[in-house]
Parts: sequence; C-alpha cells; structure tokens
Amino acid sequence: MDAETRAEILEATNRALCEHGYAGLTVQRIADEASVTSAAIHYHFDTKEELLNAFLDDLIGRFESELSCESADPRTRLKTVLDAVFSPKNPGADGFPVAVMELKAQAPYHELFRERFLDFDGVMREVVADIVRDGVDGGEFDETDPEKIARLITTMSNGAHARVVALDEHPAETRRIVEDALELHLGWRPDARADE
Repeated sequence: MDAETRAEILEATNRALCEHGYAGLTVQRIADEASVTSAAIHYHFDTKEELLNAFLDDLIGRFESELSCESADPRTRLKTVLDAVFSPKNPGADGFPVAVMELKAQAPYHELFRERFLDFDGVMREVVADIVRDGVDGGEFDETDPEKIARLITTMSNGAHARVVALDEHPAETRRIVEDALELHLGWRPDARADE
C-alpha cells in the first residue's frame, strides 16, 4: 500500500472514531471519511481490528517521535516529554484524544488493544525512568526511584487525557500538578531555568 493511501485511511479512521465512537465504527464509515471505497480498505486491511491496530501503531509512533529529544540534558528531555503529553503540537485539532479514549475503553474486551496500550505505557515509563535515572546520576535531580516517578507521570498523563476528553479540561491544569510533583520528588521544576 502506498504511504499516501495508508495515511488517508488512518486519518479517516480517526475522524470516524471521533464522530461515531467505537460502537458505531464500520469500514463503510471509514470509507465515507476517505476518498477510497470500503473494498479498497479491505484490500489493505483484512479486518477492522487489523486496521485499528495499524491506527494504534501510527498514534504510538507519532507520540514516540514527540517524546524523542536529542539533548543530553535530562531536564530538557523531561520537559520534552511533558510538552508531548500536555502541550501536543496540534492539541485536539485532529480529535486524537477522543479517538484514543474510544480505543482505551475497549481494552478490557479486546486483548490486542490492551496489549498495545500496555506497550504504549511501557514505552512512556521507560523513557521517563531513563531520564530520571540520568538526572539523578548527573546530580540534576534529587535522589529518587526512577520507576516510581515514571509510573507517577504516566498515571497522571492518563488521568489528564481522561479529563481532557470527559471534562473538557485544558491539559495545562494537570501539567501544573505534575510539575508540583516533580518539584517535590526531583527538586526541579520544568519552568525553572536550565542553569539553576
């Protein structure tokens, strides 16, 4: 499948999930959102679950690219993670939070979705734990358990996501709480100057 067609189908899947929810999601509704037929979608994806798995791959890949930071400074890297979570490049413009929440709600019933979200959680926790470990080892952060901080940040991120979708709360509200927790546990705030 060419990359352009794949991207179009995945974007249409996002729009259809946001408009109809998981329960109302059909291949025909995805086709209606795209400029391809349902037969063309079936040609590229054998099942709706296979399509949704590709959709999750794409979302996870995009998020992982936002998490990446070339800086060696753990403070800069941690700020990059917080920016990816709480200040995404296109906040809600593409319906991303709603689409992800629709699929998260299905995780208890679909092993594949649960596995994908476990992978996603694991990636985020590993990235944060590595950053915290580097910061502790380099003396930029107070002594702490990197895995516990990673779990805390990941849990708060998930909560922020739910609050954005369900309560229409701006992510900045939760970010402030996360930054307070980081100051408490790491002795550093993302809004502090890098040379402090």
